[in-house]
Amino acid sequence: MGKARIPVVAVFDVGKTNKKLFLFDEHYKIVFERSARFLETEDEDGDACENLESLRLSVFDSLHEVFRRDEFDIKAINFTSYGASFVYLNESGRPLTPLYNYLKDYPRDLERALHEAYGGVAEFSLQTASPALGSLNSGLQVYRIQQQQPDVFQQVKFAVHLPQYLSFLVSGQMYTDMTSIGCHTALWDFEHNRYHQWVSDTGIAEKLAPIVRGDEVFSAAFPGSTYKVGVGLHDSSSALIPYLLNFHEPFILISTGTWCISLNPFNEEVLTKEELEKDCLFYMTYAGTPVKASRLFAGYEHELQTKRIAEHFNVTTARFKNVEIDWPTVDHLIEGQDIPVNLDAFGTLDLAAFANYEEAYHALMVYLVSAQVASTRLTLSHKSVKRIFVDGGFSKNSIFMNLLARSFKDMEVYAASMAQATAIGAALVIHKEWNSLPIPNNIIELRYYRA
Repeated sequence: MGKARIPVVAVFDVGKTNKKLFLFDEHYKIVFERSARFLETEDEDGDACENLESLRLSVFDSLHEVFRRDEFDIKAINFTSYGASFVYLNESGRPLTPLYNYLKDYPRDLERALHEAYGGVAEFSLQTASPALGSLNSGLQVYRIQQQQPDVFQQVKFAVHLPQYLSFLVSGQMYTDMTSIGCHTALWDFEHNRYHQWVSDTGIAEKLAPIVRGDEVFSAAFPGSTYKVGVGLHDSSSALIPYLLNFHEPFILISTGTWCISLNPFNEEVLTKEELEKDCLFYMTYAGTPVKASRLFAGYEHELQTKRIAEHFNVTTARFKNVEIDWPTVDHLIEGQDIPVNLDAFGTLDLAAFANYEEAYHALMVYLVSAQVASTRLTLSHKSVKRIFVDGGFSKNSIFMNLLARSFKDMEVYAASMAQATAIGAALVIHKEWNSLPIPNNIIELRYYRA
């Protein structure tokens, strides 16, 4: 008798830089991991873009590898990847174009024409809960294909977001999931809870695959296989799932990295024009309910300014890794000061005003947290939120966490850590399809910060 095989779920987590495959056992422990990076290729305009063919081959290669291993019994497969990226598939499921980069310049006249046809940019953005972001509004990418490459558009059977393309590779089914449509795509009318009028007026609606919930699963396309295939999720929404399934009292999650995104799944109040101008938008949960979100480019700013401080004081940026908070320094810095809430404020200060790099770094964090608090407050509503969870890079920063706790005195502030939150979200959302145990309640480690 051989050893019993371990029941697992396979999750592909496709980031811009790293493409990962994880196998989780029924306790959500990682029992296998594989990582790949591919060289970017170019689209027809010479702009850098993801290599779709490498990605497709890599999915099949890594699946072959794990299916060959006797110790695992793969019960289900799911996918999560970055949003704002469309794959245009023809009748036989082949991509018709490169995977255009969401940072690609968008033709101004095209964007303007669309906005003006539907009440102007402010009105259009409010209805779709999408700040005008050019190619980052992925619906506008489809519009661009329709307008600029009509012959290609004609051959499109379905345009699907990247997570759903990955799922299609294994299930052979083309679907659209709510988390991908719901994220600054300019496709969804949040007030009426359906595609926006422009999507049907232009005929683009016919090119979008049928909508399913994010916890939907299909059978695999390969004869004789018994595992289930998830529909795939947009990564920001996926990272929220472990929190939604573990905590039922209203909370806000601040997911920190290059962007710091504050997510409030308990606020369905419509966006105002002011909020939109401050980079507020809606995301969507896997069940299709709105999540009010605000974005701040804080990780990027932190990197920029720590380099500036390091150069000025002639130290390496590694020095800032473990600076513990010094309250007297903080109090001295904010005494009689009105700290601005705009993110670039610290960049205008003369570093010669600070005694040493520790003081300058404390000042940077005071300014950064001031901007973060303003950004997070945009997602608050009349429904009282009792807890704030912070995950990602800043959750390990003592100064950031302590200052945040002091700013939100009436709430409990926690640093949350969970290895691979995005991948775990994609595994959890289809839990009942592969896992015979109850959902564990210790997936997220919390550390409480007192005001």
